Amino acid sequence: METAAHSLAELRSLVVAAESETALRRWSRALRGDPRAGARQLGARCERRARKRAAARRHLSRLLARRDGLVARGIDNVVGVDEVGVGPLAGPVVAAAVVLPGRVGLLGLDDSKRLRRAERERLASALHAQCVGIGIGVVGVAEIDRLNIYHAALEAMRRAVVRLSERCQPGHLLVDARTVPGVEVAQTAIVRGDATDASIAAASIVAKVYRDELMQELDERYAGYGFARHMGYGTAQHLCALRELGPSPVHRRSFAPVAEALRP
Repeated sequence: METAAHSLAELRSLVVAAESETALRRWSRALRGDPRAGARQLGARCERRARKRAAARRHLSRLLARRDGLVARGIDNVVGVDEVGVGPLAGPVVAAAVVLPGRVGLLGLDDSKRLRRAERERLASALHAQCVGIGIGVVGVAEIDRLNIYHAALEAMRRAVVRLSERCQPGHLLVDARTVPGVEVAQTAIVRGDATDASIAAASIVAKVYRDELMQELDERYAGYGFARHMGYGTAQHLCALRELGPSPVHRRSFAPVAEALRP
């Protein structure tokens, strides 16, 4: 690969277009021998990107180990299940049930809490495009107050699995630290599953992005609370708005700060 024939600006454009680890390492080797300091720096950047992609690939392989083990035993449609929205003072709790494709190329897949918003949204879009099936379960504020948040979260998970079953038949559930009630499917509860299993991590991303979009819609309907910023969590700004405006129809009356705001 001849690099001297290209200007540094041309090389930067060519390198930016290189996505695969193989292409990046090829550029790194070629640029290492270029007499220009700027080109050698570009080569070092390629090497760093290649190493980062290699680390992400190894991480994804580790996250997929449990799913791949089940598939090797002849189990089809391994489902990751997770929920989001247990802690907020307002809005629904949302769960997702996700069946990843056989070949997963989603580098960067991780626990939704570890990802920046833009990365979560990118991965959620890719998951919706690539997954064998996705089910979403939502439990609203009235049910949360009636059931309590623990049982509401379980119900959201159950609904997600039932919705998924309309698209594909689950073979085994991998669940983040819970057991989903009311479903006749073998399942495994995994502590910190969203950080250690690809299927559960995918479910956490899908559920988080879905709930965030719901909270942005609620922010438009109930102005002043800042739902689009804190997603219903009990931030200082949210607590201040709760005291000044009182609870909205989408606040959870069974949660102590909301109940206190209701007192005369």
